Amino acid sequence: MRIAQGLAGMILCIFLMNSSLHAQDSLYNNTFSLSDIKLLEGPFKHARDVNIQTLLKYDVDRLLAPYRKEAGLPAKTKGYSNWDGLDGHIGGHYLSALAINVAATHNAECKRRMEYMLQELKSCVDANAANNPEWGIGYAGGVPNSKRIWSALKAGDFTPYHAAWVPWYNLHKMYAGLRDAWLYTGNQQAKALFLLFCDWGINIVATLTDSQMQSMLDTEHGGMNEIFADAYEMTGDHKYLDAARKFSHNMLLAPMAAGTDNLDNKHANTQVPKAVGFERIGELAHDPQYSKAGSFFWETVTTNRSVAFGGNSRREFFPGTTACMDFINDVEGPESCNSNNMLKLTEDLFRINPEAKYIDYYERTLYNHILSTQHPVHGGYVYFTPLRPRHYRVYSAPNEAMWCCVGTGMENHGQYNRLIYTHRNDSLSLNLFIASELNWKARGITIRQETQFPYTEKTRLTVTKGTSRFVLMVRYPAWVKEGTLKMMVNGKPVNYTVSPSSYIALERTWKENDVVDIQLPMHNTIERLPNVPAYIAIMHGPVLLAAKTGTEHLTGLVANDSRWGHIASGEKLPVDKAPVIVEDNLSAMADGLVPVKDKPLAFTFPALKMINPAKLVLEPFYQIHDARYMVYWMALSGTQYQTYLDSLAATEKERLALQQRTIDFVAPGEQQPEADHNIQSHQSRTGSSSDEFWREAANGGYFSYSMATNRETNIQLMVRYQGAERGSRKFDIYIDGERLVSEDNTARWKQPGFFNVTYTVPAAMIKDKDRISIKFQSPPQGSTSAVCYIRLLKK
Repeated sequence: MRIAQGLAGMILCIFLMNSSLHAQDSLYNNTFSLSDIKLLEGPFKHARDVNIQTLLKYDVDRLLAPYRKEAGLPAKTKGYSNWDGLDGHIGGHYLSALAINVAATHNAECKRRMEYMLQELKSCVDANAANNPEWGIGYAGGVPNSKRIWSALKAGDFTPYHAAWVPWYNLHKMYAGLRDAWLYTGNQQAKALFLLFCDWGINIVATLTDSQMQSMLDTEHGGMNEIFADAYEMTGDHKYLDAARKFSHNMLLAPMAAGTDNLDNKHANTQVPKAVGFERIGELAHDPQYSKAGSFFWETVTTNRSVAFGGNSRREFFPGTTACMDFINDVEGPESCNSNNMLKLTEDLFRINPEAKYIDYYERTLYNHILSTQHPVHGGYVYFTPLRPRHYRVYSAPNEAMWCCVGTGMENHGQYNRLIYTHRNDSLSLNLFIASELNWKARGITIRQETQFPYTEKTRLTVTKGTSRFVLMVRYPAWVKEGTLKMMVNGKPVNYTVSPSSYIALERTWKENDVVDIQLPMHNTIERLPNVPAYIAIMHGPVLLAAKTGTEHLTGLVANDSRWGHIASGEKLPVDKAPVIVEDNLSAMADGLVPVKDKPLAFTFPALKMINPAKLVLEPFYQIHDARYMVYWMALSGTQYQTYLDSLAATEKERLALQQRTIDFVAPGEQQPEADHNIQSHQSRTGSSSDEFWREAANGGYFSYSMATNRETNIQLMVRYQGAERGSRKFDIYIDGERLVSEDNTARWKQPGFFNVTYTVPAAMIKDKDRISIKFQSPPQGSTSAVCYIRLLKK
């Protein structure tokens, strides 16, 4: 053990000696260091400052507890609860967030905490090498049951790996944290730990075949391919580029490279980080297959699968065309993590090909999703943003909820200065209209951007220091009409010939006190929900407008440690009773919004015909908190609305009645609901059909879920089955090991579709129980039905 520990220490020392004295400002050329761009007063600086206050409320030792536990070190304190099985994932995010804020603000406490975490992690790495020399040299993870998982995986045994919850995804967060601690602050210990950790990862999978690797990658694994690509750029060592390719999932790579969208019913945030890695590999290896995969993924997601605020997914999955109405019916709307990763992919693509379309998307998502997912007072983070009319969001609380979107939230609000300006050869690009100051060290020039955008439709750039000749590339946003952008340099108008969603080039020798004034007139536009044209959103320039609709029944507004606290579980108000716009000319409707006096970006619509009318005010969605809201509005023509509403009312009445009876439910085949209900399975598989997920078991296999009863004793079990199944479908359903029913669905439904069957649960089976295990057991030579949905209902 001492030899292994000494070896790990020797390797760490070698890394430190071979590291440059100063980390490069960025792994990403054309971008400025976060320390070179200072945020000035405005909504983004406020969000950044609130976020730092929130970060400093977390207990670092509790975040590190999983790492010490897996390394065999004595506990300093108890780790955080919630999301059991993902212990450690927030620690990596937190390290990234500290590093980001050290670079952007030079915050002394963030720096102290970052350095403390790195020293503690080094102790864990040393202990792993000493205690687990056969598999643990370089290991810096906090995955529960690490020894069992990684020693078995190294030997080609996937059983513990498949029994765990997304181990590589968990590790990816600390990989990113270590990389970022070096990237943003130049910390050499972080770089050494990162590269040693990368070598550990290469060693763990060294003997796995290509087939085994692809099987392993079927489980969510974060952006592991991106991590190894970054290690390659840091060192120039091709073993890391080889590892990046090895960790690339062919299931997504091949279709995306061929221009084929195969994303229907796939877990969204499992796919986005893979695409980030594809783009990085394509960039560094000049490999067109990987580059095409990354760029096509971005194109199809932003063009076909994103909602008005730039986010995507419902219930964490990309819906198929016919399932997009789920955006309205469900409350688990677009996930914040998805947008975090989509912005990363957008930045990578823009760096290679600086087209304005990338910044148009980046800006929209930054304002309307990322900024909106932080509470402006207590700093809590949002997981799901429901699009259901008149629903609401819930927020995390420090030291309470350890959701994945808490982790990305910690990072999001420190990076607002990241892409305001970029440089390329002899040009400087003004990408975002955010109050800020740029110190372009290489040119010896300082530029100050003063603006209250989007509350005012203008911005001003002033050269406050230095003289330099370069091309200033001013973004002409897609949301400014043709020919309406106005620009002056030192009071003289600038002529240009380009169209919206492009850049205007100004080449001159810039000197101190030069001033560029830019007018950015905004107007109202209508956007339809993807594949659901009856629902519209209203934009003002790049800003999504929404309306507060009430503050009733905001259950769990600030979440506790409960397993499903990230879901806004308060009453679902009937969709058919929400305000409905009746208008034959939606363009005229947008133009008819009336500004509210002395309240920028606020509008009313007094002349608009509306069913279920309400006195509402439109305002930026990112300003709405602690309230129910309308983001998407049903908009019908004068001839269609009555028939449509009658049909919707009947459907909604039935749906809400079922919801009111529901005690607990699980959607088999969907990753998060299954994890939430402690899925146990053997000889079981999942799939999707007609946009519904399912799970079945065969040949003596089974699957089971732990479900809440709320101590109810008069309960029914509703199971949704798929019709038109082939073969024998005889199976048993058990509750806590006791058989509830022997079912035979063989040839029961000869037509395709989905069918609900309800079973009465004897009171004796559930008496005095908070939770029960529901198990579907197949016979030795047969199969269960494909189960699509399971509900426990009040009888």
